[in-house]
Amino acid sequence: MDNVIPSGEKFETHRGIPTFNHMENNRGNHTEFIALMAALMSIVALALDALLPALDIIGIAVGNSDPAANQLLITLFFLGMGTGPLLFGPISDSVGRKPVVYIGFAVFIGASALCVFARSLEWMIVGRILQGMSLSAPRTISIAMIRDRFSGDYMARIMSFVTVVFILVPVVAPAFGKLVLDTLGWEAIFYLQVVFSLLVSLWFWRRQPETLPRENRNTFRFNRIFSGFREVLAYRRTMLFTLIWGFITGSFLVYLSTSQQIFEVQYRMPEMFPYLFAGLAITIGTATLINGWLVVRFGMRRLITVSLVGFTLNSLCYALLFANGNNPHMAFLMVFLALQFFTVGFLFGNLRSMAMEPLGHIAGIGAAITGFIATLMSVPISAWIGSFVVTSALPLFQGFFICGALSLVLLTYSNYRMRRGRRLAR
Repeated sequence: MDNVIPSGEKFETHRGIPTFNHMENNRGNHTEFIALMAALMSIVALALDALLPALDIIGIAVGNSDPAANQLLITLFFLGMGTGPLLFGPISDSVGRKPVVYIGFAVFIGASALCVFARSLEWMIVGRILQGMSLSAPRTISIAMIRDRFSGDYMARIMSFVTVVFILVPVVAPAFGKLVLDTLGWEAIFYLQVVFSLLVSLWFWRRQPETLPRENRNTFRFNRIFSGFREVLAYRRTMLFTLIWGFITGSFLVYLSTSQQIFEVQYRMPEMFPYLFAGLAITIGTATLINGWLVVRFGMRRLITVSLVGFTLNSLCYALLFANGNNPHMAFLMVFLALQFFTVGFLFGNLRSMAMEPLGHIAGIGAAITGFIATLMSVPISAWIGSFVVTSALPLFQGFFICGALSLVLLTYSNYRMRRGRRLAR
């Protein structure tokens, strides 16, 4: 039987319901926990970013030569990631966190085999959707496990450090994918993803205790999904920050799905693509690391506000400077993208944490529903904006600006409600 973290810890309560959280009583060395949670998330990055250099070759292998259609192998992967947690989240609240991770990895292996043997774009897309659904299990459960153990700004701090380790995979994944592609072929990328998932599964099984005690589990019922939706929708703060999360994720997904098109086709730099991609991933990791130091001092809301302003202004500057649609020199593009993603490094973990903060008593289904809503927004945003990124990178920054401006409107409303609530409480 899996080990369970001792139940002698104090419990938080929410409307009389206990929530398992021992952050305030145990601030010891969480290094292995952070590394393991990052490993669970990093398989998602490996399944995405290692495939980027191979998109055109995979398209040709399955009989497709349309670059826009090849982007579906990235965007629809996210669709699977958004829908999977609706099942895995409630199950994890019922049977515990660890069994759900094992189920997810088992389905992932089968989905990877489907991708390898697919001989049409349609079947390849089915395999990618199933890959996304299956990997949503370890991704969702890692967030739920963090919420089981931590809350508030300390949860954001742990999320930041997890994200820093997680970012190491996008730094090396495209170069790794290209190396494997050039030496072993595109099918080997999927085989190595399976090997990595098996290694992480073994580590998780051997070293990670269960974080949800039996006394805190709920009986699985499908109607809990609908009741969970109602409860999540009732929290205005959760919904506002989930919507912002969806806008930022959608705009970032445009970059992920079009980066190969921009660097390899528009700028004609296929050999440099993995290194350019890695450099931009490092800016996100650097910002996320800094966020882990600053968030406890300044708070999530303040960092989100400053970062969103920077995110929106940077993209507006690019859109105005290069409004004619001609791509600037690569150095200028990299500067603007680096600044853009530096702000993103402060947003992802903090937005997730702010959305999850009121949901500690339903962390599993809460992570599932907020992730589903954010993904439901991000996939059509990415598909629509990405369809314009054909001969110029300008639509990418226009998309950044639109999503940033809408996010600022939502954040302003959230800040107004918070200040109004404080005045009424006096």
